[in-house]
Amino acid sequence: VQLQASGGGLVQARGSLRLSCAASGRTFSDYATGWLRRAPGKERDFVAAISSNGRSTYYADSVKGRFTISRNNAKNTMYLQMNSLEPEDTAVYYCALDVRHTQLVAGMPSYWGQGTLVTVSS
Repeated sequence: VQLQASGGGLVQARGSLRLSCAASGRTFSDYATGWLRRAPGKERDFVAAISSNGRSTYYADSVKGRFTISRNNAKNTMYLQMNSLEPEDTAVYYCALDVRHTQLVAGMPSYWGQGTLVTVSS
């Protein structure tokens, strides 16, 4: 499976960004999908996940109420709308797939792609 994340960049604190992830090589709708991130000098952490049919979503406490995950199975694409960004959100963001959303929440997905860098300035 190939996962291509895009949409990262430099934004000021309290700004917004929308990340996209295009998937190929697998039946996208068979998988839960999600986002992980790795901040400078830190371990990779879970950010958000969404079930294969899009009906259930899961968020890390640090992003609840600010980030929204969504997906379009017809386009094999997943999104992460990030609002009210904080400098602490600065990280490389990775999109990921797994049959089980619990693996995404645990930060141990079966598949993940190259990340996109998000930098939030204060």
